[in-house]
Amino acid sequence: DRSEIVFFDVETTVPARQGQGFAILEFGAILVCPRRLVELRNYSTLVRPADLSHISTLSVRCNGITKEGVVSAPTFADIADMVYDLLHGRIWAGHNILKFDIARIREAFAEINRPAPEPKGTIDSLVILRQKFGRRAGDMKMASLATYFGLGQQTHRSLDDVRMNLEVVKYCATVLFLESSLPDVFTENSWISPVYLEVDDDVPVSSISAALAPTHTVYNKIRLLCRDFALKLHCSNLKIRFGISTKYADSAGRPKLNIVVDAPPSLCLVLEKADRLARDLSISSSDWRDVVNRKPGFYNSPTVRLHLQTITEGETTQIGTEIYEEGNSGRRRRVVLNQVDVVELDSLFSPGNLVDAFF
Repeated sequence: DRSEIVFFDVETTVPARQGQGFAILEFGAILVCPRRLVELRNYSTLVRPADLSHISTLSVRCNGITKEGVVSAPTFADIADMVYDLLHGRIWAGHNILKFDIARIREAFAEINRPAPEPKGTIDSLVILRQKFGRRAGDMKMASLATYFGLGQQTHRSLDDVRMNLEVVKYCATVLFLESSLPDVFTENSWISPVYLEVDDDVPVSSISAALAPTHTVYNKIRLLCRDFALKLHCSNLKIRFGISTKYADSAGRPKLNIVVDAPPSLCLVLEKADRLARDLSISSSDWRDVVNRKPGFYNSPTVRLHLQTITEGETTQIGTEIYEEGNSGRRRRVVLNQVDVVELDSLFSPGNLVDAFF
């Protein structure tokens, strides 16, 4: 009845220019029993792309797969039967598969003029965990979740990644089960990740550094670190100077959601150090916009703009930022917005209100 869940992952080339597509370099999958969550079977292989020149230095830096490593590997056409048999008619699971891995599989089958496999259901752990688990592991990427649960470093190799994905799902499910079973014990402050540093007293500014991060796009990303760990900050009681505005919109016409807060000296010290490091590492020719805004004549009244992330799935746009409201009793409740409601957001982020920010 093909009842197993298939966790799968692809490693690809990184496009060197706009318009260049992805080429699969590795495919890995495990079949998992849905009742016991144990691995039943696995398959992985390197894949030789049609054009080896697409394996750029940036691509190798991302996943470690070199031209020499795949020159003797099978092509996707050679493994298509196996991939189809593993995937077709089963529940597909993976981290960010809806936006990345599924698209790459369908492209690969289209290139060899064969129908792509179809799932009987999909489980994207990135989407589900953002909804159910919150942002306690920061950006909720696999590497961040692995660090959060102490599972080691993500290797960006397909079979390792899908096995790590399964373990992450198990850990998250256990935490959510405990919180739902004993809400009075576990819910309080459970959404706050222990890796966030208190700006006032926890951040050794001299230990902040910056490094280029692996990426699947032509654009470079910069990671900010503190003692070799991702820099994550918690700053309390930031006073809102300007609330939500509908004045600015993105290319799709959606309002850009952000607020402006007064920045205390301790926060300015950390952000300006991080800003300098990122600017020095950046290779962009665009004008650099300082993170801390100091307007002429108001140098001693700096501000910081905090962005509220939005996530678009199909025609629906939702708030991706976790929002909690503290009542008179001191207990926090999560603010659940099924869609972007600027009016309600404006009432929460009114000028003069105080916010605790995690970023």
